[in-house]
Amino acid sequence: MLGTMRWIGIAIGVATTLLTTATFAAGPTCPDGPIRIGSITSATGPVDFSDAPKAAKALFDATNAVGGIDGCRIAYELADDKADPQVAAQAARDLIENKKVVTMAGGASLLECAVNSQLYKRSNLSSIPGLGVNPVCFVSSNIAPVNVGPYTLETALGLFATSQLRVKNVCVLLTIIGGSLEAHKAALARWEAISGQKAKLVDLTVPTTGDYTPFVIRARDAGCEAVISNAVEPTVVAIVKTADAQKISGINWMFLSPGYSVEVGKALAATQQAVYAGTEWEPYTDQNSDANKEWISAMNSAGLPLTAFSQGGYLSARVIIDVIKGIDGPVTRDSVSKALSSMNPVSYSLAGSQYVFGSASTHAPMQATKVMKLEKGNWTVATKDWFVVPSK
Repeated sequence: MLGTMRWIGIAIGVATTLLTTATFAAGPTCPDGPIRIGSITSATGPVDFSDAPKAAKALFDATNAVGGIDGCRIAYELADDKADPQVAAQAARDLIENKKVVTMAGGASLLECAVNSQLYKRSNLSSIPGLGVNPVCFVSSNIAPVNVGPYTLETALGLFATSQLRVKNVCVLLTIIGGSLEAHKAALARWEAISGQKAKLVDLTVPTTGDYTPFVIRARDAGCEAVISNAVEPTVVAIVKTADAQKISGINWMFLSPGYSVEVGKALAATQQAVYAGTEWEPYTDQNSDANKEWISAMNSAGLPLTAFSQGGYLSARVIIDVIKGIDGPVTRDSVSKALSSMNPVSYSLAGSQYVFGSASTHAPMQATKVMKLEKGNWTVATKDWFVVPSK
């Protein structure tokens, strides 16, 4: 009889433990109301990156429409920094201190990483930009963008030129904005270390507007076979048209992701130059790609345009939703940061690298691009598979 009672007691204890575990480890909870997520974007001013947070909001809204994350709704708090450091700093303080956001996601700004990275660190707030632009976005312990970024793309294009196009003379013509000089130099040094080559010509004085004839002629006279440029859309068009006007041949013009756009393709439909551009994610112009299906569906449902920026915003929102789903208990700033720092690498169809936030002091998880080539006004994929920058 005593033995029977003992086993009954053990069974009751086990059942109680299982019930307790099920009760307290049932996924994310939101005792303080909606999960507040912030975003700071340069939407007005010299650029408009607003497609990124709009895409993130579309995914958050779709999640709310089906009940949220385990019943927890998402309140997405948006701020426009107007590409003004003072406004960016004020926006971050408001989101952290007044709006009580638990994380940042989907933002895209020219400068807010540099302005707010130390505040994020002090506040134990993690940020997943949809588009990291400023160098600090990739060297902060509390920020990990979902895009490759301009500096890794510069290294990747240099490696593509030497390993795939088999060119010997790689040249670099860059525009230096803000505090990006050292990041550009590091990208060049990384290419040199991996390739074992040295750049034939390095010019860091290219203006954002003006006459590009002297730069194009300099590249020709230096014997450049490939020229890497971080020009934005209008400058890409101006440089290539200048090369056509000078009847230059034999140079592969290699641009970063701003050069990969439908508008650039149309403007350069008649060019005789070999024009390439690196992507941040799966080529957005390929609407038949299986990798783009979920993103395209989400954008179409929200009535949003299909742009590269929207890919970044969507992917950033996807990452943070997946991370929050894995939290057991209240979703707070601390629990989100802990979940991000301890997460395992995750593969997403839009990206060529696994995304991971992790606990390192710097974060640049995305190291893969697809290189596009311009053919009579249309962009075609020049790399069959993702072109991955080696770790060493």
